[in-house]
Amino acid sequence: MMSKSLFDEFPNISSKQWKQKLQFDLKGADYNDLLIWHSNEGIDVKPFYVSEDIENLPIEKSVDCTRWQICETIFVADVEKSNQHAIALLRQGADTIKFILPQKDIDIKGLLEGIPKETLLYFEFQFLNPELVAEVKKTHPNSNLETDIIGNLARSGNWFTNLKDDHQKFEAIIKNTKQISIDAALYQNAGANITQQLAYALSHANAYLDHLTSNSTEKEMKELEFSFKMTISSNYFFEIAKLKAMRLLWECLSKEYQANSSCHIFAQPTKRNKTLFDYNANMLRTTTECMSAILGGANTINNLAYDTVFKRVNDFGERISLNQLLVLKHESYLDKVVNPTEGAYYIETLTNQLAQKALDIFKDIEAGGGFLTQLKDGVIQKKIKESSQKELEQFDNKELVLVGTNKYINPQDQMTDQLELYPFLKMAPRKTLLEPIIEKRISDPQEQNRLKTE
Repeated sequence: MMSKSLFDEFPNISSKQWKQKLQFDLKGADYNDLLIWHSNEGIDVKPFYVSEDIENLPIEKSVDCTRWQICETIFVADVEKSNQHAIALLRQGADTIKFILPQKDIDIKGLLEGIPKETLLYFEFQFLNPELVAEVKKTHPNSNLETDIIGNLARSGNWFTNLKDDHQKFEAIIKNTKQISIDAALYQNAGANITQQLAYALSHANAYLDHLTSNSTEKEMKELEFSFKMTISSNYFFEIAKLKAMRLLWECLSKEYQANSSCHIFAQPTKRNKTLFDYNANMLRTTTECMSAILGGANTINNLAYDTVFKRVNDFGERISLNQLLVLKHESYLDKVVNPTEGAYYIETLTNQLAQKALDIFKDIEAGGGFLTQLKDGVIQKKIKESSQKELEQFDNKELVLVGTNKYINPQDQMTDQLELYPFLKMAPRKTLLEPIIEKRISDPQEQNRLKTE
């Protein structure tokens, strides 16, 4: 009642009245040319939004920004060192650890020794081994076990073994874990725009649902837990809206299969806009990207180190990336409001526009035979390449600005002697069933030319 009486003191100004006022102030200049921004997703962003913009729109209310967890990733090359590293990171403030397992003969008990049972852990398997997955689940039940055979096909161009064997092992794993992971990070890192990433994530999940529904009971479908690995770019409000749209889309799709309508979102800053030169600017990029992930309602956030483009994992880079999230949580208090963007006219409008456009793309994919068919035919790859090329042209024309790389360049910045990792795309010729989707940074071509002149 207090807020109602407070706002009653002010006249209700309609969207039409605001626009008339703007056109008057522009003194004859074209409103659409000057004040409407056209995004790569085909959304016309207005200079203002009012309450009437979100009337009759579905509002995503399941977002909970108070419970997000800070994650650190460890590539397991040495079990003992990885175990010690994980324990140290948990002591430094990380809430959870993600282990990337590159080989099948891993000592799981040794890897997890001393890690509290209540700690949520993530495991990304770069192979298919139902027995090892079962061992992890038994040793540490509070685990999110990532097995994504379609994601591996899209990334590598091949199944782990073959279609039949992959699906048999996948079904055995799902029967044990009740968890399905969708790697949608690949699509944005390769150049897909926001609506494409949403649509491909949804269609990717639909391929699993379609396969499983034929031999699963209604109870089994309800028990399945879906998680989406999403990357976040620096388009701040769009990225907040993207995660909210992902939940709306998943709720819509899951109802069709009578599956679990909630999903888990694992978010990470995109690699696509990270730069080799003036690399400290990467800290600013990842900070705003993590903020978008938080406000969009990601369950778990895994930051990228500012020097990840050209350096091996190191204590300083890792500490900075962890501290960024600790500051956002414990000093910026971004875990105190359940859903801070709920009802925000601009963000709620964006959420529904992104969801609708992604749904249109999803319907086109399904009408064209589904996700696997479109991958096999190269349609998905073609669309991502087109989006990537458009973004590259905007970068070259300085419409898309990466400070220190294509604008405000420091000519004294020398990087040749600092490279510990090769920062550019390397392609080894090999036989594949389909064209793989390749991750590529926007600044790659320019940085290669710049290195040659040092």
